[in-house]
Amino acid sequence: MTATVPAQTSTPTWRAYLGLCKLRVVGAIVFTAVIGMFLAVPGLPPLAETLWGALGIGLAAASAAALNHVYDREIDSKMGRTEDRPLPQAQLKPQQANTFALIIGTLSMVILTVFVNPLTAVLTFVSLIGYAVIYTRYLKRVTTQNIVIGGAAGAAPPVLGWCAVTGAVHPHSLLLFLIIFIWTPPHFWPLALAKKDEYRLADMPMLPVIYGDDVTKLHILGYTILLVIFSLLPYLTGMSGLIYLTSALLLGAGFLYYAIRLKRAKDNKLAMRTFGYSLLYLGGIFSALLVDHYLRF
Repeated sequence: MTATVPAQTSTPTWRAYLGLCKLRVVGAIVFTAVIGMFLAVPGLPPLAETLWGALGIGLAAASAAALNHVYDREIDSKMGRTEDRPLPQAQLKPQQANTFALIIGTLSMVILTVFVNPLTAVLTFVSLIGYAVIYTRYLKRVTTQNIVIGGAAGAAPPVLGWCAVTGAVHPHSLLLFLIIFIWTPPHFWPLALAKKDEYRLADMPMLPVIYGDDVTKLHILGYTILLVIFSLLPYLTGMSGLIYLTSALLLGAGFLYYAIRLKRAKDNKLAMRTFGYSLLYLGGIFSALLVDHYLRF
C-alpha cells in the first residue's frame, strides 16, 4: 500500500519547523541531561556549561527528531498518531526538513565544542547518529528488538550532561544510562500494543505485530522487573541515599502494578495507562535523584 502525500501548497511556517522537533521528547532529553549535570558535582554545576550544554544537547536532539521525520514520512502518513506531522501534511518538503536538521545539528556541535567540551560534542554526535540513522533508518525496520537496541541513544542524555560539566564519563553516569536503557522497552511496548494495528498497516516489525500480545506483555513484565532491580544500583553503590531508595521502590511498585495487570488482562485497555505511568516513573525517579543529591539521609 502506497500512501498519497499531498502537494505542498504554501510557504513553510515556523510552526511547521517547530513541529519537526518533537518538543516533548526533546524536553525529556534535556531534563535528564540537566539532572546528570547536577548529580555530577557536589554543589551547583557551573552556570555556563549548564546552559550551553542544555542548549547544545537540546538542539542535537531536535536535529535527530527532524531527521526521524524525514526517514519515517511514509510510515507516518499511514498511522493515525503521526499522520498530522509536518511532512505527511506537506507543510514542509523533505529537503527543507533535512536542511533544518543539518543547520541545528551543526549549531549544536559548534556550541558543545566551543562552549562546553569536545568529548561532550563527540558523544552527542554519536547519540544523534545512533537515533536518527542506525535506529530510525535501519533497526526500526528489520527487527522486533528495535526498541531495545535503539534505546542506547535515548539513554545517553544523563551521560552527556555529566560529561558537559566534568569533561569525563563517570561510572555513576553510566548507572543513569542503564536505568533509562532498561526503562525504554517497558515504556514503549505498551504504546506498540495500543497502536498495533497502525504498526501492522505501516509494515513495521514491532514486537506485538510479529509475536502477538501475550509475548509482548511478558516482555513488558520482564523488563519492568529488571528495571526495579537495576534502579536500586544508585543506592547500593553509594551514589544516592534513602530518599532515592524509597522513591525508587514506590515508583517501581507502581510500574510493576501496571505491568502485572496488563499481563493478566485479556485486552489492551490498560496499555496507554501503562505507557502514561512509565513517563511519570521516569520523571519521578530522576527528580528523586536530584532531591536526594542535595538532601542526603
